[in-house]
Amino acid sequence: MLSKSRIMFVLVLIFMLSFACYSSFGHPMAKSKCPEKCGNVTVPYPFGIGEGCFKDKWFKVVCEVSPSGEVPILRSYQLKVLSVSFHMVRVTIDWTFPSCHPKELGMELSIKPVNYDTGTYNPFIISPTNNQFTAQGCGIFAYVTNKRKANTTIYTEGCVSLCPEETPYGIKPSILNRTCLGIQCCQTSIPSGLKSVYVHIFNLDVNNSHFHDSQSCSRAFVAEKKFSATNGTSEMPMSIHWVIGNTTCKIANSTSSGQSCGKNAHCIDYPAKNGHRCQCDDGFDGNPYLPEGCEDVNECLHPENGCRGEATCVNTIGTYYCVCPSGVNASSYNGSCVPSPNYKRNTAQIVYLGLAVGVSITCSTAMSILCASMVKRKREAKMRKMYFKRNGGLLLEQQITSQEDAVVKTQMFAFEELQRATDDFNQGRMCGKGGFGSVYKGMLSDGRIVAIKRSHMMHEKQVTNFINEVVILSRINHRNIVKLLGCCLETEVPLLVYEFIGNGTLSHHIHYGERGMPSLSWEVRVRVAAEIAGALAYLHSAASTPIFHRDIKSSNILLDHNYNAKIADFGISRSIPMEKTHLTTALQGTFGYLDPQYFRSNQLTDKSDVYSFGVVLVELLTGERAGSKTKAEVEEKSLVLNFVTAMKEDRLFDIVDDQVRHEGRRDEIVDFAQLAKRCLKLKGGKRPTMKEVATELERIFRQLES
Repeated sequence: MLSKSRIMFVLVLIFMLSFACYSSFGHPMAKSKCPEKCGNVTVPYPFGIGEGCFKDKWFKVVCEVSPSGEVPILRSYQLKVLSVSFHMVRVTIDWTFPSCHPKELGMELSIKPVNYDTGTYNPFIISPTNNQFTAQGCGIFAYVTNKRKANTTIYTEGCVSLCPEETPYGIKPSILNRTCLGIQCCQTSIPSGLKSVYVHIFNLDVNNSHFHDSQSCSRAFVAEKKFSATNGTSEMPMSIHWVIGNTTCKIANSTSSGQSCGKNAHCIDYPAKNGHRCQCDDGFDGNPYLPEGCEDVNECLHPENGCRGEATCVNTIGTYYCVCPSGVNASSYNGSCVPSPNYKRNTAQIVYLGLAVGVSITCSTAMSILCASMVKRKREAKMRKMYFKRNGGLLLEQQITSQEDAVVKTQMFAFEELQRATDDFNQGRMCGKGGFGSVYKGMLSDGRIVAIKRSHMMHEKQVTNFINEVVILSRINHRNIVKLLGCCLETEVPLLVYEFIGNGTLSHHIHYGERGMPSLSWEVRVRVAAEIAGALAYLHSAASTPIFHRDIKSSNILLDHNYNAKIADFGISRSIPMEKTHLTTALQGTFGYLDPQYFRSNQLTDKSDVYSFGVVLVELLTGERAGSKTKAEVEEKSLVLNFVTAMKEDRLFDIVDDQVRHEGRRDEIVDFAQLAKRCLKLKGGKRPTMKEVATELERIFRQLES
């Protein structure tokens, strides 16, 4: 006669075999009576082939027949599908994009939804982590963006590819080409949030001898990072994330029509908060978008389940447990069977044992907490020292102590104080964000309102820039240059503490105004220009050691509530020994403000700042962005080229901002424009010094006041 334990064992075995037979059929991926595959590509719901098989028109897949077999096509983008997962679809794109005409200003190619209204809903986002932007050619600037119309571009990334006759360190261009670092080929990341792609290529200077191969063809494309840029094919793979709907899980679950996930599945918000996804619950597998798509996983069929030794695995819905054969304890411990006791303990023995165990556990717990606290404090102290060293603290201390011309004492803040000042870096305190990191508004314990700049994770070059900014700002004391109050280096990322300037950037006021109100008046524009010029003249000549800013642009100029200008962001600035007139450095700065002479020679001079300031003067005069389209939108040109052309053709007042034209006198506007034109001379030697620029702007401002 079989014992109860053996009967249980046989029943478990029969259950496992029946479940294995059931599982061998696999999980359904498509809706009932809908094809699951096109060729060798599985098409899971919400994608579908045929009417009634997909969630909506965005997920429609057309199975076309070609000589090589069936080919799935994503109808909404007209792209060939390589594979589909529950969070991504991989497609191929034919980037047939020759640009073999150097006299043309630029060419473009687009990848976008076809004949669909994308104003309210588009479930696809081109993956910024799996893809990258690549440009190949000589003497070109290529960039990728999401829209073409003026004043609507939201995301843009680009790079420059050159073919100089002489390459660094004598390396042949063919060798450098394999690295794709700017010689014949360049690569950069793509912006987050792209739902369509527009690729543009521009020839930089077809008559320049530096670009000896300017007659050759160029191309630019977005493709997966693992795709080889040297591959000559025009068909390239690209990864696209996809979501369901355009609402969060909370909103979708509140309405019966909005629920997208099936049984035994849960909803997950997409990080961008513009849609959601579904995922099977733990212990289930299958298609979470089908009503019954998530089915129980039989963990007992996996050799890595938790039952060990004599223990037998029993599968249940969503989980499993272990049972033991007769002769051992029926309860399991850590998946193993424990032998049954062969004697009985009396009640007193159990009570004494329980008390002893309780006291031991209490003492052990107290000691563990005490030891853990001590270890934590030591670990935190060790981490602070490590962060201080990694963030350049030792080098910064050496720079500051050896610096005899410092006019501002740099204060070292404790991280706890900055944490309290920003309410633990609350997102509501964030007042700025960019490629460098984030800026938070905070209040110190002494009541001062400050701006706290929190960098991203930094590599060695960024640490150098960080130290450079602290050292340079400690030498400067000028009313129109933002003041550095101190820094904190004992955290994973370094923190800089500045005086708080709370009225936004000059760029914001020029291009957006205040809530639909008119932008800066003509008088304020001239005064702001005079203040910036005075500060730059101070950096170039009046400071203890000449300093070149290298990144003068309207977004690096802050305005206080009285519209007084403050120059900010000295991360890539350089101090120059008195006896030198220039410095040879790696190319850094912002495209559209970059001195063309510095771009070609890598020789940085004070006239490089003069050129960038000239671009800012043109922005103040026209209200246009550097590198944006003109208002006429007839032909896409840079702001500088459009301005210089208008001056030559005596069309200055055709491009001047309406408010400037109505408020300013003609002679003032012409003098202002002539000064900007002198600052934008191609040869640095023909540009005025910042001291001369400041003097001329002061004259115009005094004339305006009178």
